[in-house]
Amino acid sequence: MSDLETLEALNRDYISSVQNGDVRRFDAILAPEFYCSNSSLEAHDVLIRLLGDVAIIHATTTYKRPDGQPGAGRYTDVWARQGGRWLAVSAHVTRC
Repeated sequence: MSDLETLEALNRDYISSVQNGDVRRFDAILAPEFYCSNSSLEAHDVLIRLLGDVAIIHATTTYKRPDGQPGAGRYTDVWARQGGRWLAVSAHVTRC
């Protein structure tokens, strides 16, 4: 698998882990120093930028607010290749 294909799959896993509360999968793909300002629920318009051993993933998000109304936003995730594996090291989500 190419780096781009690997990162696309990891991005899907990350979003799925948020949606399903999959702590075990998060343990496998998050670096020990991972920090997230907030989590998203569905990703759209995913753009992956490879910069050597670092990748930046941008996307728009949609989610349901606590009152049931739809919400939207954007996220930026930073991934780093560590020990031959891609691990998420940071995430930032903004909500509209």
